Amino acid sequence: MSDAIITVILTQVSTILEKQIRRELGLICGVEKNLKKLESEFGSIKAVLVDAEKRQVKEESVKIWLERLKDVSYETEDILSEWIAALEKAEIEGQFSHSRKVFSLFTVPCFGFNTVVVRRETSLKIKKINERLVDIAIEKDRYKFNEFSGIDCFNRPKSVSYIDVSEVEGRDIDKKTLISKLVSENRNQEKGMNVVSIVGLGGVGKTTLAQLVYRSSEVCEHFDRRIWVCVSDLFDEVRIAKAILEDIEGSAPYLFELETVARKIRNYVEGEKFLLVLDDVWTKDFGKWEHLFNSLKAGAAGSTILVTTRNESVAKVMGSSYQLRLGSLSDVDSWTLFEKIAFFERRSDQRLEDLGKMIAKKCKGLPLAIKTIGSLLRFKNTLDEWKDVLDSDFWVLEEAEGIFPPLMLSYYDLPSPIKRCFLFCAFFPKDHVIEASNLIQLWMAHGYLISSENVDIEVIGQEYLQNLAMRSFFQEIVKDKNSGKILSLKMHDMIHDFANYLNKNECSVIEFNTSFQRKLESSYKRARHLTLIRAEDTQFPNIPNVEKLHTFWVQSFHDSPTIISQLDRVDPDFIRHLVSLKALDLSRNRIGELPKDIGNLIKLKYLNLSHNPFWELPETLCDLYSLQTLKLSSCDHLLSLPSRVSKLVNLRHLEIDRTDCLKTLPKGISNLKNLRILTKFVIDRVNDRGDATCGLEDLKNLNNLRGCLKIEGLGYAVDANEARKAELRKKIHLSDLEMDFSPSIQSGTNQDKVIEALEVHENLQSLQISSYGGDKFPDWIMKLTNLKKLFLQDCQNCTNLPFLGGLPSLVTLHFEGMKGITFLGPDFLGGHLNEDEDSAAFPNLKKLKISNMERWEEWTLMNENINIMPRLRCLKISHCSKVKALPIVLLQRLPIRKLRIDECPLLQQHYNKETGEHWSKISHISKIRVS
Repeated sequence: MSDAIITVILTQVSTILEKQIRRELGLICGVEKNLKKLESEFGSIKAVLVDAEKRQVKEESVKIWLERLKDVSYETEDILSEWIAALEKAEIEGQFSHSRKVFSLFTVPCFGFNTVVVRRETSLKIKKINERLVDIAIEKDRYKFNEFSGIDCFNRPKSVSYIDVSEVEGRDIDKKTLISKLVSENRNQEKGMNVVSIVGLGGVGKTTLAQLVYRSSEVCEHFDRRIWVCVSDLFDEVRIAKAILEDIEGSAPYLFELETVARKIRNYVEGEKFLLVLDDVWTKDFGKWEHLFNSLKAGAAGSTILVTTRNESVAKVMGSSYQLRLGSLSDVDSWTLFEKIAFFERRSDQRLEDLGKMIAKKCKGLPLAIKTIGSLLRFKNTLDEWKDVLDSDFWVLEEAEGIFPPLMLSYYDLPSPIKRCFLFCAFFPKDHVIEASNLIQLWMAHGYLISSENVDIEVIGQEYLQNLAMRSFFQEIVKDKNSGKILSLKMHDMIHDFANYLNKNECSVIEFNTSFQRKLESSYKRARHLTLIRAEDTQFPNIPNVEKLHTFWVQSFHDSPTIISQLDRVDPDFIRHLVSLKALDLSRNRIGELPKDIGNLIKLKYLNLSHNPFWELPETLCDLYSLQTLKLSSCDHLLSLPSRVSKLVNLRHLEIDRTDCLKTLPKGISNLKNLRILTKFVIDRVNDRGDATCGLEDLKNLNNLRGCLKIEGLGYAVDANEARKAELRKKIHLSDLEMDFSPSIQSGTNQDKVIEALEVHENLQSLQISSYGGDKFPDWIMKLTNLKKLFLQDCQNCTNLPFLGGLPSLVTLHFEGMKGITFLGPDFLGGHLNEDEDSAAFPNLKKLKISNMERWEEWTLMNENINIMPRLRCLKISHCSKVKALPIVLLQRLPIRKLRIDECPLLQQHYNKETGEHWSKISHISKIRVS
């Protein structure tokens, strides 16, 4: 990752020089000369890194040279980071003190040393770095590397469709065999639990085959319950048991003892025929499984565990009754899969096809290799480019120690900025579901994303992700249905191994348990990005030798408990030693108090404290002037934010959703003009505000907000004038907005005026209005032509719904707790009452849900020949005790595929399958539930 660090260094030098010029400060003690020399040396070295990184695979001496370069680069980056942090502190404190006092970069208080000492030490550090660079540069010249003169930039990709390769070629027989073993041959099994294993090389498609079988209609119908758990090589029986329970219950359990979790699993599966998939099993110690297996034996006869593993010994230890040895694809199937990817949306070209068949053979029948190379060649258009891939020296490398020729070819074809982003992904544990926004925020913290004029850096990060996804470096990608943005992803374990190989232990993932001390020195001695997986009931890992870490994550699986233990205490001395840290993740560690020393981590740009039982945070948190991301989601007990939060002027992401006790925000939020993400904004009672807490007017300057925003406390809004000051219409980048009008202390008439003054921009895609006390909805709702989702909840004084049928983009509509509504007629269709096919009411609505409407009695459309909801797929009605019938036109003419009626006694009486007089009107719908 030397290229990544050098790019950051060159940017830092430019930043320092620019800040000095802006503040009209001179550089002293010859530092400017040394800085320019530093810039020159690193620039010349950077030009040969492309060639050096390729040659290191075969040449050990080059590999050692790159290691030395990386060490020097990191030391340099640490020095410059501290320098920039000091300059920023001087600027910000100068602004807030309204003082014209000029700070020398060597007299900034945060250095904590005597001025003369700091001046001398900083100058000497840079001088020594230059001396070491001279030696490295001399050695560089001896290797006669080829220079790369291209511009280190990333061209934004054109929109390209994803390819669905979920149906793996050549696996039909394997799929049928496996389904037969799980279903047909188990159908008459009288007792016992069956274990079936898929055994094969890494990248051969074991997980993909298991997924196909898991989702097949035969398996879905045969088993009462299906459970999927990724095991991976870092084995923790409690974590595995909790993962099973989480899959069953749908949420993480608040349990910590294996026996307790196992008992709950036993209760769930007792008497049920279940399928449990244990994906990617490595441990050969059956003793670790025994307790869990005993609990699973409570399942009904025919229950099955499906194991995927690379090791046949694991399959035997697990007691497999059948092993499916998954071999490589045939040449024919390999070519079919390769062609599907490499020639996607490409005209037939016989010369490329001939080359493609030879390249496909080199992949040795491994689907992962074929997908990777196919994705690479998808973006290569000339014959010479395809020949270069076919003739590459990488094909003759031994597939050992993480070296995988197809991945090498694809990796070295990446633009430099994307290479470093890919390599950082080895920081996550294997099989971890990576949240895309979190990954982008971490990339930002380390300076890996190259900014572009007029394009937000977060957008650049999403484009990097899309590029890596299109080249098959990620799998199991989840995308937003509306925007197409990547939401989450995973890395195949072979790709993870490959990234680790290239990182050379720069990223380290370690289980923190009783044997940890023995691994301490060897495991993360050279690591800059460290993940510790904290086992159940172990103390917080206050470990030594962390001074060089740039990223530190203590991965734990706890939510925010009410009981705080000394086991979870963070030692202040430990925090003080994290001097180089840029990203810190302590989420889910049951931390009740954050040491004040957190304010000394002046380089910190990313801080995740979510799911911890804090009551308050130290004021020193506001000394982290470089901070870009602060995550406090689900800190259930948090009562307030630090009062000096306005000093965090570089903050771009403030995530405070699901913090129910947080009822006020400090006034300084309004100064954070760089904010892109603010998940929650709270206004307080007018009499309690004073100058300390926020009102609606404090939203005025936050026009860069994106994504989702929830505004709480709108019931306190005094009048329309106050609401107008929020200037919500100028928040053109917001996609999702929730307006919560609780507590309802203002009159209904006043709230009518308030909500009208809270007009939003028509770019909004999702709107939720809750606990609104007025009796009519705002007129501006009908201007929201891009609105895809609308949720009206507990607006109890409204007796009529707005004219929603004219919203052209609306896909999902939900009414809940609208107690003033007694009648749904044609009015809310918005005047679309003709029979013209091109003028339908709710033209794109696919899902309609109505719940908890206690007084609702009738739903009529008057004219049943009107064109309404032509795309409706799902209709759900629940807890509506007085409604008598549903419009015939909805039930018989619309393409409804799913109908659900719950706790509606009159509807249940009419539409019951056995006795309902109107059952015939809904019997054609494929999925019906009436209960």
